[in-house]
Amino acid sequence: MVKSYFAKSLEEALEIRGRESVIPYAGGTDLMIEADDQASYLFLNKVPELKEIKADAEYIRIGAASTYAEILQSQLIPQILKDAVIEIAAPAIRNLGTAGGNICNGSAKGDSVLIFFAADAKLRLVTSKGERILPIKDFYLGRKKLALQKDELLVEILLKKTGLDHYYYKKIGARNALAISRVSFAGLLDMKDGKIINCATAFGAVSDVVIRRPDIDEMLAGKTTDEAKTVKDAYLEAFDEAIVPIRGRVSAEYRKSVCMNLLRDFLESNGI
Repeated sequence: MVKSYFAKSLEEALEIRGRESVIPYAGGTDLMIEADDQASYLFLNKVPELKEIKADAEYIRIGAASTYAEILQSQLIPQILKDAVIEIAAPAIRNLGTAGGNICNGSAKGDSVLIFFAADAKLRLVTSKGERILPIKDFYLGRKKLALQKDELLVEILLKKTGLDHYYYKKIGARNALAISRVSFAGLLDMKDGKIINCATAFGAVSDVVIRRPDIDEMLAGKTTDEAKTVKDAYLEAFDEAIVPIRGRVSAEYRKSVCMNLLRDFLESNGI
């Protein structure tokens, strides 16, 4: 029989999470697909601290229970994330689904998850005894495997405030709307004084975890676009080796080809 807990504050939610074996439940749009009538659920959608979207000097701080609709309405949210969120399901789902839920579902197909990987977002994980900040790439240990402790809650997603404006984003699905990603790609290119100061790419729905390889992207850092062209072939070859698609609804060969085409288009759209 389902046992339910309804928290009204973060303190209460953390106390319950530390005391009981519960599944955190915000929008439930992913959980309802695999409903467990023997589970205990901790409902978080009335916890105000989890629904705040605010900014400090360094980060945009997105409460984990912020819905996609709330993210779309916020003036603090960068356009690259809004472009991904608008691709998520229908408005009715966007009124329920949450950013934290998308992350904690543990799927590399999550539309907002791809952007958080490309932006090197960090996660604020809290227990009743303390908290830690973890890069999102370290939170994913594999498909549906997360570095989330039994007494922890994902409270905030920390998105850096700079370097997100010049972006490239594509989602490939079976149709133009309401589609699960077959391949998704996000790229950020930040330039200053004619040189690339940051290049960040992420590939979704290809492997068990979003592919984010800063060691390869680093090949373009510090270069002008003309200088970047001189290492373009080596850069593409490195990603060609790094991207090893798993089996999915479409063939691995198809997804590999799409990944490389999107990467080339990202480079060419930036004059590389």
